[in-house]
Amino acid sequence: MQSSPATAQPSPDTRQLRRVALSGLLGTAVEFYDFLVYGTVAALVFGDLFFPKADPAVGTIAAFGTFAAGYVARPLGGIVFGHFGDRIGRKSMMLLTMALMGCGSFLIGVLPTYDAIGVWAPVLLVALRLVQGIAIGGEWGGATLMVVEHAERTQSGRRGMWSSFTMLGAPLGSVLSAGMVTLVSTLPDDQFRAWGWRVPFLLSIVLLAVGLFVRLKVAESPLFAQVKREPQEKPPVVEVLRRPKPVLMACGVGIGAFTAQSLLTGFMISYAVDHGYSRSQVLTAVTIASCVALLVLPAASALSDRVGRRPVVLAGAVASAALAFPVLALVDSGSPGLLILALALGHGVAQSTMYGPLGALLTEMFGTRVRYTGASLGYQAATLVGAGFSPLIASSLLASYGGGSTPVSLLLCGGAAVTALTVWRLRETRTNALEHPELRSVTPTPEGTPR
Repeated sequence: MQSSPATAQPSPDTRQLRRVALSGLLGTAVEFYDFLVYGTVAALVFGDLFFPKADPAVGTIAAFGTFAAGYVARPLGGIVFGHFGDRIGRKSMMLLTMALMGCGSFLIGVLPTYDAIGVWAPVLLVALRLVQGIAIGGEWGGATLMVVEHAERTQSGRRGMWSSFTMLGAPLGSVLSAGMVTLVSTLPDDQFRAWGWRVPFLLSIVLLAVGLFVRLKVAESPLFAQVKREPQEKPPVVEVLRRPKPVLMACGVGIGAFTAQSLLTGFMISYAVDHGYSRSQVLTAVTIASCVALLVLPAASALSDRVGRRPVVLAGAVASAALAFPVLALVDSGSPGLLILALALGHGVAQSTMYGPLGALLTEMFGTRVRYTGASLGYQAATLVGAGFSPLIASSLLASYGGGSTPVSLLLCGGAAVTALTVWRLRETRTNALEHPELRSVTPTPEGTPR
């Protein structure tokens, strides 16, 4: 009887790629958990706890203003950690950003409120948000580049699929944060305001330990190891900004996804609660929508390996614009079931389709020498414009115009339109070879050939 052939064992490069992908998933999930817990809790109680002298509408705006502060710091984090990531290495920056993020989140959990220390409470809250923003500004670039650059060696035709592990950190972090806040929000209201809101922040120290343990076991990017031996005279940010078009295009591509993410998660919590939903109903809807995103996002990323990044992102942008008014109408219906459907369609499907291919797309737009800086700066600028100010603008418009969901729908449409127009001008990046050390062209010539 003939014996069956031995099962083929994965190569050392493939095993390392799997380890790096797991590291990217767990690391970004921890980072986004920390960042999104703030957005969720800010929507529920931070207006009262840290800005009690303001009327309710102004308190909500102020709470989202501190939320925006974290986004303002993200491009700075992209520049700082991008510089050292392109000079020293990807792995060391990944470890440092995670440590900063986890410690910043833990300190928010022990921060005294306005009643205890007065004006220093919001001042310290903003300072810690800036620390979080700087940390996460460097996190995404390091984690994504590590996965995609490792995939280039053995899985170059599936860079989109492998990059989705890092991108999954956002919805997974959203599930974890919404689930944890849902759990503590079952406490009586006085206990939730007194100490319950602190629990999700304090638990971040446990997640930090797990994430650092995993990341310590990954190897440095092989593409970075090649270019590190070559001299680099100018700082990476100078090289990137000397030819700013790729960064501007990277920013434009991401604006729609981040506008939808911000408005349909953190902002939607306060909006829906103000329209009669209970906290648990809204958090359940956000959790279910994030679970849908966990399925759609890798599917969209894998599809971009077959048909290209551009058509997938463009399809998500068109869907987001088309669903903007129906989604808000479903939310305004007052039905918990329709609220779940609205967030599942708007966030779980349309936003995830735009967001999924971004990791591979932005990585492929820059050469190895400046890839950490360029991809991080473009990505974080998109988060600042799309996500950082959207809740603040939406809250201000709702307060000015006496309610009504039209301003929120128009913001969703505007973000999707920016992404669609940018993608229309972008050349396809799926076939770009990542070994090239220099910046890449991103727009087609009038004749349709790459510059």
